[in-house]
Amino acid sequence: MNIPTDHATQLGALDEQRVLALAHETLEIEADAVRQLRKRLTSSFVQAVRAILNVRGRVVVMGMGKSGHIGRKLTATLASTGTPAMFVHPAEASHGDLGMVKDSDLVIAISNSGESEELSAILPVLKRQGVPLIAMTGGVESTLALHADIVLDSGVTKEACPLNLAPTASTTAQMALGDALAVALLDARGFKAEDFARSHPGGALGRRLLTHVSDVMRKGEAVPSVLPTASFSDLMREMSAKGLGASAIADAQGKVLGIFTDGDLRRLIEKGMDMRSLTAEQVMHVLPRTVRAHALAAEAAELMELHRITSVLVIDDHGLLCGAINTNDLMRAKVI
Repeated sequence: MNIPTDHATQLGALDEQRVLALAHETLEIEADAVRQLRKRLTSSFVQAVRAILNVRGRVVVMGMGKSGHIGRKLTATLASTGTPAMFVHPAEASHGDLGMVKDSDLVIAISNSGESEELSAILPVLKRQGVPLIAMTGGVESTLALHADIVLDSGVTKEACPLNLAPTASTTAQMALGDALAVALLDARGFKAEDFARSHPGGALGRRLLTHVSDVMRKGEAVPSVLPTASFSDLMREMSAKGLGASAIADAQGKVLGIFTDGDLRRLIEKGMDMRSLTAEQVMHVLPRTVRAHALAAEAAELMELHRITSVLVIDDHGLLCGAINTNDLMRAKVI
C-alpha cells in the first residue's frame, strides 16, 4: 500500500500515551454523563412511561443527524420489547411523511439542542393534531421543550470530543435514557423472555427460547433402549445401531431405570472386567439425568454442561421414556 508521505509521518509520530489518555478521558466523560442522568430522573420520566403505556397507536420517534441514529436504535429497542414503534425522519415529515403520524400515536422527539430546524418546523402541526409529544433534549428551555407535553433532560456538561463539537457524550446520554425508558416499559408490560424471542425467531436468542426438547430429540425407534435383562452384547448392539453414544435401560412400561454410556464402557474395560456374562441392569448407571420433553432445549444444554455429560434421556409427563438428545442434536438445531 502506498501511503502519502505526510500521512506516513503522522502515523510514525503517533503518541501512544496520548491516544490511550484520550480514550480513557472519553470513557470517563461519557460515563459521567450517564451518571448525571440518574440525578435528573424525576416524575417526568414516570409520566413519560405512563403516557406511552396509554397510547392507543404507535410511538413515533424522530431525530436529526446523530440524534436520528439514536432514535432509530430506540425505535428498534421499543419494537422488540413490546412497544409498537416506528421512526419518521423529520425532514421527510415536512414533505409528506407526517401523514404517517395519527392522533392516536405519541411522538418522542430527540434533539440535544432542542432547536433542530427540521423538528421545529413540524412541532406546530403535531400540536394542532393533538399528538402527545415527549422531548428528549438537553435544551430544557428550547423550542422543542416548550412544545412538549413531557420533557426528559438528556443534557451533558460537555462532549467527549476534544473540540467539544462532535456529538459524543450527548448521544451516549440519549441512548442510555432511551434504554432506561424501554426497560421501564417492558417491565410495566410484564414482558418476558418468551415475548422477546417471538420477535427474534431467526436469531440465536429466539432459537434458545423457542426451541423445545421435543422439537429436536430422537424419537421412536431412533431412541436406544433395552430391557434390564438384556445381555451385554445386546446392549452394545443397540448403542452401535442408534449412534447416540448411550442407551437407556427401561422396563416394559418404559420407566427409565438407568443408562449406559461410552464412558461407562471405557471404565469397565479399564477395570479389566469380563463383560460377556453381564446384563444391562448390572452395568447401568442408576438414576440417570433426564429432561422433560416440553422443556426448552437450552435447559437440556445447560444440564449437560453442568454435569459434563454429552447425552440425556427424555421423559414425558408420566416419567416414561419418550426420547433422547445429545450435544450433536443441539448443535444441529443451533441451540448451542
